Amino acid sequence: MLTIRLTRKGKKNQPFFKVVVIDKKRSAKGGRAVEVLGYVDPLTKRKSLKKERILHWIKNGAQPSATIHNLLINEKIIEGKKIHVAKAKKSKEVQPTSAASAPAAQPAEKPAEKAVEPPILP
Repeated sequence: MLTIRLTRKGKKNQPFFKVVVIDKKRSAKGGRAVEVLGYVDPLTKRKSLKKERILHWIKNGAQPSATIHNLLINEKIIEGKKIHVAKAKKSKEVQPTSAASAPAAQPAEKPAEKAVEPPILP
């Protein structure tokens, strides 16, 4: 199944995205694209999209990703409602229950230090 999605290019902290038609099973980073349909530069806010080719691929069954779908609506290439794109939340560590944390919260008593005698020299 073909999808229209973004592939990240550019340097570290300088993202640059190409809009490509690619098989859904291929890797987003290293997969070979069927066709490059344009680019998006989020730093300079420049976009270049091939409207006719995008409509051709959508008509032939390629599914745009949620981000591309919203981008195409903003550029007035397709019509419809935007799709809510939920960003992945960072998983929080499981917090211990209050009963288990109560003994751990109390500082442990330090063992009594033994008096160290200096060695006796002959």
